[in-house]
Amino acid sequence: MEQKKVRRTFSEAFKREKVKMLEDRQVTVKQLSRIYEVSETAIYQWIRKYSSKLGSSEKLVLEKESEGARTMALMKQVAELERVVGQKQLQVDYYKKVIELIEEEIGEDMKKKFETMFSPGSNQTKPTKL
Repeated sequence: MEQKKVRRTFSEAFKREKVKMLEDRQVTVKQLSRIYEVSETAIYQWIRKYSSKLGSSEKLVLEKESEGARTMALMKQVAELERVVGQKQLQVDYYKKVIELIEEEIGEDMKKKFETMFSPGSNQTKPTKL
């Protein structure tokens, strides 16, 4: 025996209520799809039609919770890397200042001296004592 597919229809009030729940992040599209056995495409059509946040030139972005968590993890990683770069820059600035003070103390340009000692065209292979 063949089962006939029953086409279900939902009222406009029902659709508006579910779209509101989506906008308030009480539920995800995937969850609604599973609960009411409606395709995600149909739910996205409800959103386009009934969303109060969706204007003519706006798009409503619904992201999965895992994407939000991944975004937060990436933002934390960026902040940590920025902190490390900042520390390294402080070290570089400190070493430059130390070199400047040594140059003032001994009266020689240390950068030039060491650049010529270790440059590829230099005849010296070992550094000389200062």
